Amino acid sequence: MKGKLIILSAPSGSGKTTIVHRILASRKDVEFSVSACSRAKRPNEIDGKDYYFFTAEEFKKRINNNEFLEWEEVYQGAYYGTLKSVVEKMRDKGTHIIFDVDVVGGLNIKKYANNDEFALFIKPTSIEEL
Repeated sequence: MKGKLIILSAPSGSGKTTIVHRILASRKDVEFSVSACSRAKRPNEIDGKDYYFFTAEEFKKRINNNEFLEWEEVYQGAYYGTLKSVVEKMRDKGTHIIFDVDVVGGLNIKKYANNDEFALFIKPTSIEEL
């Protein structure tokens, strides 16, 4: 049986990363979806663990080849997205995949998942708290 897609969306600073870490710590059948990006790798980052690192040119080529489940140009020339191949490899093992994405990314994942997803939007208690 294929794994399900668990989509967490929320404004930055509302706690979704904390929720993701707690789920990952308590469940052996859930893995985090590592995103791809076109920015340079930072000194402490590991390719394939923190992000899949590509040049902007490589990223655009993969967009044209329809290799992404979802992607966005967050800043001019700075692309972020989710590789279909990575997601499908995890799902084929029966692993559930958790995503920490913005609302647009979550909607694109929902389209791809074809009702094989569970989506949550984390609403902050207030603007002041956020």
